[in-house]
Amino acid sequence: MAQYPPIMKDKPVFLHGGDYNPEQWINQKDTIWKKDMELAVKAGINTLSVGIFSWAMLEPREGEFHFEWLDEVMDMLAANGIKAVLATPSGARPAWMAEKYPEVLRARDDGRREFFNARHNHCLTSPVYREKVRRINTLLAERYKDHPALGMWHISNEYGGECHCDLCQEKFREWLKERYGTIDNLNDSWWNTFWSHRYTSFDQIHSPSHLGERGSHGLNLAWRRFTTQQFCDFYAWEIEPLKCITPDIPCTTNLMHTTRGINYFELGRLLDRSSWDNYPSWTNDERDAQVAAHSAFCHDLMRGVCGNKPFMLMESSPSSVNWQPINRLHAPGILMLQGLQAVAHGSDTVQYFQFRKGRGSSEKFHGAVVSHDNSDQNRIYKEICQVGDTLAHLTDVLGAGTENKIALIFDWENCWALEDAQFGSNINKGYEKAIDGHYNGFVRAGYGVDVIDETCEIEKYRIVCGPMTYMLRPGFADKVKAFVEKGGTYISTYISGWVDEEDLCFMGGFPGPLREVMGIWDEELDTYDETQHNHFTWNGKTYEISDFCALVHAESASVLAELQEHFYRGYPALTENAYGKGKAYYIAGRTGEDFLKDFSAAVAKEAGLKPLVENLPYGVLCTQRVGDRGDFLFVMNTVPYENAVTIPACMDVRSGSDVFGKVILKPYEVLTLKRK
Repeated sequence: MAQYPPIMKDKPVFLHGGDYNPEQWINQKDTIWKKDMELAVKAGINTLSVGIFSWAMLEPREGEFHFEWLDEVMDMLAANGIKAVLATPSGARPAWMAEKYPEVLRARDDGRREFFNARHNHCLTSPVYREKVRRINTLLAERYKDHPALGMWHISNEYGGECHCDLCQEKFREWLKERYGTIDNLNDSWWNTFWSHRYTSFDQIHSPSHLGERGSHGLNLAWRRFTTQQFCDFYAWEIEPLKCITPDIPCTTNLMHTTRGINYFELGRLLDRSSWDNYPSWTNDERDAQVAAHSAFCHDLMRGVCGNKPFMLMESSPSSVNWQPINRLHAPGILMLQGLQAVAHGSDTVQYFQFRKGRGSSEKFHGAVVSHDNSDQNRIYKEICQVGDTLAHLTDVLGAGTENKIALIFDWENCWALEDAQFGSNINKGYEKAIDGHYNGFVRAGYGVDVIDETCEIEKYRIVCGPMTYMLRPGFADKVKAFVEKGGTYISTYISGWVDEEDLCFMGGFPGPLREVMGIWDEELDTYDETQHNHFTWNGKTYEISDFCALVHAESASVLAELQEHFYRGYPALTENAYGKGKAYYIAGRTGEDFLKDFSAAVAKEAGLKPLVENLPYGVLCTQRVGDRGDFLFVMNTVPYENAVTIPACMDVRSGSDVFGKVILKPYEVLTLKRK
């Protein structure tokens, strides 16, 4: 049983709030700020993120600091019982800095400096930028270290992007020297004899560029690993004065689900709690079942990157956003579903972007708690009040952890390598599609899932699923062998065990170091277009294969199903290999979720696991949190029509009434239950 302390130690409740930009209204502060506090308190909002893009207001000219307005804001928050998630302003620097110190400007991959623009537009290597960030962060910490409103540090905002300036090139070469030692070792690791690309000096190496080298997969991987370490190092640089001056105040930075630029498992190890920005593309029709399932996966991933501690839903839109191709309203009930789904998967917060809509610029029509009508009578504000009231009744859930026995592997470095790889389909290998499919297979069968990467420990799980583990990182195959040998169940698929951490192919046949534990030889891979398919029959039911199909030979494995079409008819479609006390399954093609749900349920049952709720209808998801105050079950209807479910003996946390047996869930309804 895992029970964690509150995120803010003096605020032992669910945090409900959002991104607040009072500086945009400083000329109307006597009216707007007062109204903001009235509306926040009425909606049950107890935390607001401030200062995220405030550098130009805090330091309008170099060395000229104006904290007076922020002092007023912090005092105002404290007076209304609201905690500040106080940001460091490094996400967008002021224009004077770009003008005086051009080195802070990012350079594109052709070396050209960008103009002052937008946000996330700075060089992480620049000594000037680092010195400026260190100074303002230190001043913020010193000024507000004892302020009653200070609850948490919000570091920068949505780290991302990359810089190719001369400073970053030199830093990259230093990183390469440390990693590889000698230029010959680097050449061999990257297979640089190909196309006569062997270097004789580290000084000859340049980051991947559309004007230069992009075909070296070793270079591309190294650059992405280096970029991740740059962000990790910069985060550590940002928090150093904060941890020194305010050691009891937690730090986080908001992440963005499966964005490719940063390995979040590396960055997550530095966070006190992970936080992320969730913006599902709700459709208000039956497709919301898929939207909700992908959001569930992202919640579990964002929980996983920080060791499965309760996380923070840092941003979510109260209504339609302004940046998707089609920006739909949230149908009634979706706002509650969106917030409680985060709680169900481990969030101890429900926060929004944004608190108040601005009057100008690109986000003026983005959803918000307070709209341009400045009213408490519109639909969205009333629904936010309902969320606030609901969270106030869920305090017993606060800090509860998860006890999932199934783990799914999503690995950023594996994803990077697959995106570079040239074989099969060069349009899209569909790694995330495969991950979604296997995740949905388990959750639609009623099981909770942890999302981990290849560096995580796996011995505590009963089932580990590793779809498309094309790259086997150091030690991972040995962990899988030990896991299965001791009685675990491992599930692998096509396109697994092809390359090592430097993207060099394993010799001796695929799936490389996993060949023994899987008991198969994966000889070839066929790729289908959208008109082509294969089929197999398992447990009396026929299923379809699309996109990829591997030609597999069973060695020590037993064949559970065979392919039915093409020249490889009769080849294994599904194998099972007994290894030590456990089993390893190999799925030789990309199947639909119908098979994955049936297969996941069968494998989980064989492993002695019971679903949280039996026989879930399509569109209903469930998960649980377990802590000192009980075992809490969340049952969520994610579609705009009623669904019937059979609930084990529970108590409704919000109403206190008993729930047992058949229950009709309304459209988008969420049940929050405590098991008896």
